[in-house]
This record gives sequence, C-alpha cells and structure tokens, in this order.
Amino acid sequence: MKLLDKSVLIKNHEITALENLQQFYNNIKAYNNRYNAFLEINMDSAIECATNIDTRISKGEPVGKLAGLVVGIKSNINVEDFHITAASKTLENYIGSYNATVVKRIKAEDGIIIGMTNMDEFAAGSSTETSYFGGAENPAAYGRIPGGSSGGSAVAVAADMCDLSLGSDTGGSIRNPASHCGIIGYKPTYGMVSRQGLMDLAMSFDQIGPFAKDPSGIALMLEVISGYDKTECTSLDWKVPKFTASINENSLKGMKIGVVKQFFDMSDDKIVNIIENSVDKMKDMGAEVVELSFDYIDLCLPTYYLINYVEFFSATRKFDGRKYGTKIEDVCGEEVLRRINMGAYISQKEFSGKYYKKALHARSLIKREVNKLINNVDVMVGPTVPKLPHKNGTILDPLDMYYYDALTVMANLAGIPATSTPAGDVRGVPVGLQIQAKSLEDAKIIGIMAALDNIN
Repeated sequence: MKLLDKSVLIKNHEITALENLQQFYNNIKAYNNRYNAFLEINMDSAIECATNIDTRISKGEPVGKLAGLVVGIKSNINVEDFHITAASKTLENYIGSYNATVVKRIKAEDGIIIGMTNMDEFAAGSSTETSYFGGAENPAAYGRIPGGSSGGSAVAVAADMCDLSLGSDTGGSIRNPASHCGIIGYKPTYGMVSRQGLMDLAMSFDQIGPFAKDPSGIALMLEVISGYDKTECTSLDWKVPKFTASINENSLKGMKIGVVKQFFDMSDDKIVNIIENSVDKMKDMGAEVVELSFDYIDLCLPTYYLINYVEFFSATRKFDGRKYGTKIEDVCGEEVLRRINMGAYISQKEFSGKYYKKALHARSLIKREVNKLINNVDVMVGPTVPKLPHKNGTILDPLDMYYYDALTVMANLAGIPATSTPAGDVRGVPVGLQIQAKSLEDAKIIGIMAALDNIN
C-alpha cells in the first residue's frame, strides 16, 4: 500500500491511528532485538498522540498531513524527553530539552514519533557498525551491514517498524543505507530543510531527509519538514512546492537523463548491470539518455573528507566533559577519534593553507563543474554505492570504508538534491539507483521515482 493511500484510510477512520501504531510496536517487540534499529522508544507518549488523533477524526475535526503515521528519528536530531546520544557513550545520559525544527513540524502535522534510531557514532561512518550501542542488522540482506550513518533509520523502515523515518546526510548517510536496505532515502537540496536541532558532523554538508518504502512517503514528509526557518542560518527562503503532486507525473517522455561515465567505471560490474537496466527502462518510458563525463570525480572524496575532518573537529569541541559529563576523546570510538585528530592537525595554522584552504578551493571548483555538468539535463542517474555491503564483522581499512561514499559526496559538495531508490538486487542484496538534480528541483526527482515505482 502506498503511504499516501494509507494516510487517506487513517483520516477516513478505516484504519485508526492507534491500530497503525500498535502494529509497528508489535513489530518492534518482535524484531528489534534482531535488527537493533531503535535505541529507545516511548509508547506512552505515542499512544497518547494516536488516541488524540483518533478522537479528533471521530469528531470530524481537522488533522495534519501525517496524521496517524509512525515516525522514527535518528539519534542525532533533538526530540524533547528522549535520549539524544548520537550513538556515543559521550552522550549516553543526555536527554533532549527541546524539539528540532523538523520534529516540531512533524508533530504539528500529527506525525507520531515512536523513538530514536541507531546510527554510526556521531554520524562518522558508513556502516552503523561504530554505534556504542551495537551495530544494526540489514533486514534485506541479513548478515551484511545496513549502511550508515543513518543505518537504524533505514532498517526501521525496511523492517516495518515505522511508516517513515528521518536521517541526516553529510556525504551519503541517507542514500547509502537506503541502497543497502532496498528502500528510498532522500537528501534534499542544501538549505531546503532546517538543520536546527541537528548535531553537526560537518555543518556545510549536513542535511536532514526522509526514508520511506515508496515515493509518496518521501513526498509527504518533504512537504512537512521543508521550508524557511528564521532560526537556522543555512535555511532557504522559498515557496515549498506540493511534492505529493509530483507522484502523479508518471511520464518520462521528453526528459533528458544524464549518465556519467565515471559513475559506472568506479562501480562493481554486477551493480552496473542493474543500473543499466534501470536506464533502459527510462528510455522505454520516453526519456532521452545523454552521456556525460565528469573529470573531477577523483577529487571529490579527498576534498569532502578534508573539510569533514575540520568541521567535525570544530563541532565536537563542546563535548569537553563540563556540560555533557564525559570528554569525547576519552570515550569515543576509533573512527570518531581519527576524525578529531585529523581535524585538529589540519586546523593548525601551519597546515591550514596546505590542506583545508586548498580543499575549500577544490570544493568551489567541484560545485561549479557539477552545475555545468547537470545544466543541460533534467537529472543525472547512476549507482548510489559502488560496491555491495560487506558482511558484518569484516575488518576494512578506513580508506576502503570511505569508498562507500565515492558516488554520493558529490551531491553534498555541490548542495544539490539526490536520492537512492531501489533498482534491483545481486543475489538478494539490494542495489540503489541514485538520481541527482539541480538545486531546488527536488520535485523532478520525486516524479521520476514515482514513474519508475509504477512500472516495478
């Protein structure tokens, strides 16, 4: 069932909000020990919310766009009265004292927040293996990583523990686990969704976005969480389109689809075969495929990580043990410490010009070239992740782990919207198709996803 259809059934009281909530709670009780998607749930507040929604519906009173739909929130986004740990021992006792802007908007539209999802510690990872509370399992390919850093949010949706979830995407942290778990994960245009209340990994890249099983869920959530926020400095002042209208645009006729040679050259052959099949489907639906070349692809990953290290180091200076109880360097995991140390090193005056400032110049170049690349097409498509998720417990070199982000960081460097939508599988392991568009042309991506979804 499409999520928009389910929303209508709840508003018509053919399904009650309480029934919907109870079904997900039953799934959490049955499966969360296996998948470790949720770190904390609060059924008392969720039941109170659902009961209130049902009462208003029964009285014929108006309810919000998300009425009765159950939502999971990544554990680095503030929700009042929940533990906001960023999956780190550093913050294991920190309880949120306020709601992030996206949370306020979800509650205002009667979404039911059930709990906080697992993630890589401080979002510094691509596998959800670095969580202090234990890694998450992939329900679509059990025994393999679910991806990260928003792995718990992806798993929660994939394992039918909630209707929708929120993650944060710094360099692929929504799209990567969506690809591995066989669902949709969406990174909006930078500044389209308020970051107020999000714990930074790298503030100039971070963007909050949704997970869902179908495009209508993505569209619905984007209508709720998008829009200007005067309290957040990166927020764009623009008119939010009706994204749900885009899911009815089922024709790709006349669309120009850009296929970047290097995206395919960098990817496993088995993945390439599946993505080429998706491109063929788009051709059959009337799209024109345009071959593109991006000569700066090898520059993207080092540029991204150099900036990431410095911004992460700066963001973590507040976790010094005075307010939050524990100094981050004393208790954090290996990957978080690596990024702190690298950021501290690069930030030193004698090295800043050699590394950080050059990375900023490289970012400007990449952004300019990406905008030129995409200027003459409607969207660019290719693999989301260049390799299949590894088996749990596999020891990877840090550079091998970073390679999961090789095809996703470009969108963050350029600030453009991007999604991962299911394209097929390799012997049962899901593969995602990445679709990228010009800034603020998010609705175009949703329309293409919906068209593909309708033929699959």
